[in-house]
Amino acid sequence: MSRSGRFSSDPAQELIRFTESVSFDTRLWRQDILGSMAHAAMLRRVGLLTQAEFKAITRGLEQISRQIAAGRFHWRQDLEDVHMNIEAALTRRVAAGAKLHTGRSRNDQVALDLRLWVRDEIVELRQHLRALQQALVRLANRYAHVIMPGYTHLQRAQPVYWAHHLLAYVEMLERDRDRLADCQRRLNECPLGSGALAGSSLPLDRAFVAGVLGFVDAKGRPALTQNSMDAVSDRDFAVEFCAAAALLAVHLSRLAEELVLWSSAEFGFIRIGEAYTTGSSLMPHKKNPDVAELVRGKAGRVIGNLVALLTLLKGLPLTYNRDLQEDKPPLFDTADTVRACVRVLSTMLDHVTVNEAACAAAAADPTLLATDLADYLVRKGVPFRQAHHAVGAAVALAERLGKPLNALSLEQWRSIHPRFGQDVAAVFDLKTAMARRTMPGAPGTAQVRRQLARWTRRLSRAE
Repeated sequence: MSRSGRFSSDPAQELIRFTESVSFDTRLWRQDILGSMAHAAMLRRVGLLTQAEFKAITRGLEQISRQIAAGRFHWRQDLEDVHMNIEAALTRRVAAGAKLHTGRSRNDQVALDLRLWVRDEIVELRQHLRALQQALVRLANRYAHVIMPGYTHLQRAQPVYWAHHLLAYVEMLERDRDRLADCQRRLNECPLGSGALAGSSLPLDRAFVAGVLGFVDAKGRPALTQNSMDAVSDRDFAVEFCAAAALLAVHLSRLAEELVLWSSAEFGFIRIGEAYTTGSSLMPHKKNPDVAELVRGKAGRVIGNLVALLTLLKGLPLTYNRDLQEDKPPLFDTADTVRACVRVLSTMLDHVTVNEAACAAAAADPTLLATDLADYLVRKGVPFRQAHHAVGAAVALAERLGKPLNALSLEQWRSIHPRFGQDVAAVFDLKTAMARRTMPGAPGTAQVRRQLARWTRRLSRAE
């Protein structure tokens, strides 16, 4: 809310309280000061500041930065936002501070600050995601020999290695990291110099500012927004970040759901360390997986932030509208939430142990190899649909007789299909069955070992 000579009276206190954003946008202070320093350097370069003025402004901004970092800066609500608070503090200290806003609007200033902030968040979040991948691979390596049922429709389906199951999440998280990197590449264009919406008649050097602030392409060339109206009203980068974060939150929620299931007495596949579980206020025996449940629950919050941001933007005409002030709370909350979820899962996984006996008992279910039985008949020349029907009949017979599938006699097998032979019993050897899965991407013994080695190597490299 800029008040200039156009107004003859002060704003109402109610208006100040309603329109302020300093209560939440102060977290942009580092980016705002960084952008202001680059802008001041450019003004000096093009002759709109003297060397002495530039040095005074830089010293003043550095003093303010130290004061904010130490928690000694007084944020004033009547100055509305982070930008005006910093500029006013600078001007009180340095007379030349009044020149800092030359050729700049808060419209392109906040567009710059937000791009810088999201860029920083992406770098940090991608590092945390790497740590979560490493935690998953550590856990997978620790229990690389454990076989468990894989599920479809939450019903036992086919046997898989525990490591293969965990590596599925490593793959998901890698796609999340790639999406964030793609978002970073697209947002990395400098909007400063776009002014309120129509640039400036002053001889500003936009390319210089872009280079100073790291807005460069793969070849090191300055990357600039190409339309001033789009530059000040664009929040696509914030939407993309929130969309990538929402999908990441969904992936984390799916992992959390499985941790909840696996730690239940009904499954009993894992135990979560006491430091990452809670008790009950009434039932003394309870050990609840609250961390995983909260990660699962927070996915809805992150998805809601994405919807809020899209809804905010959907009816806005060009260019800047005050509605855009409301882009920050959902953006900030999304970044905070997904970062916290990724970090807590990373540490919690190091406190998870696998109940190998429970996994082995579940994996010993002979019906998990029903598809292998069909493949057995296929190798004997039986069309798959006929083989599928025959195995289904064998499962039904075993259920009627109240015995495991692998306990049927040879006569019973042959009564179902004549191609069943004495060697049918070998199909139920779990280690042999796992070794047969040799195709890339399959949960076979050699393939899983190869994938674990690949990810271990990949995650050991610094990025």
